[in-house]
Amino acid sequence: MADVARLGARPNRARRARRSVIPGFGLTMGLTIVWLCLIVLIPLSTIFLRAAGLGWDGFVAVGLSARALSAYKLSFGTALLAASVNAVFGLLIAWILARYEFPGKKFVDAAVDLPFALPTAVAGIALVSLYAENGWIGSLLAPLGIRVAYTPLGVVVALIFIGLPFIVRSVQPVLADLGADVEEAAATLGATRWQTFSRVILPAIAPALLTGFALAFARGVGEYGSVIFIAGNMPYKSEIAPLLIVTQLEQFDYPGATAIACVMLVASFSMLLLVNLLQAWRAKRSAK
Repeated sequence: MADVARLGARPNRARRARRSVIPGFGLTMGLTIVWLCLIVLIPLSTIFLRAAGLGWDGFVAVGLSARALSAYKLSFGTALLAASVNAVFGLLIAWILARYEFPGKKFVDAAVDLPFALPTAVAGIALVSLYAENGWIGSLLAPLGIRVAYTPLGVVVALIFIGLPFIVRSVQPVLADLGADVEEAAATLGATRWQTFSRVILPAIAPALLTGFALAFARGVGEYGSVIFIAGNMPYKSEIAPLLIVTQLEQFDYPGATAIACVMLVASFSMLLLVNLLQAWRAKRSAK
């Protein structure tokens, strides 16, 4: 029996001793932490150190002022609205690209990535040209009393433009791997189209959809170049938080700029952490 046990233990030891393609956990984890600290954590920590020079009262006076709160509300509110719109229409575009073949599909697929490639200033100028009152689309909306350019609605339009690829590129590979045979199997079991989507497809793509939503939201909160051209940049009305930071820097108020940046950083991280926790909870629930 002892000989059999030793023979059975040898393959286990051989598997443990087998070399991995990349270095072991200890080395890779150490490199990961060092690189993360150098690239992300240390630079971000300097923001808090600089803002600490204001003291608590000074920090509240600048970072939580009425003008700053209005800018936070606009930045986070429009980013959330734009990401929600993109979650619907981005899913629709991903579905079309993953499920159907049609003339010009390659062109449409490449066009989805244009917001990634375009400089943000170019996107802002293009949107203003379209949605200003004398623009192609704005001239049609103006008689209806709808103003897009130089209003908070223009901010939402700009954030929808730059956030769409995050949803599509997150969901499209999952839909492609899921395959149409899953829908056919559900149909043979008597499921309606809505039941197939809500009970089969949506649970499978939900983690990818949440990931794309979080990426689009995070990009929208920090977007600057495309928004300043179409927002109007009026304090208390259409001024975004990144523009307020730049305004503080132009006035050489570096501690004030870092105070606003700290509030945005904490709020953004909290919302992204919440999204990640929701993803983990959903994955755990699906595994049961």
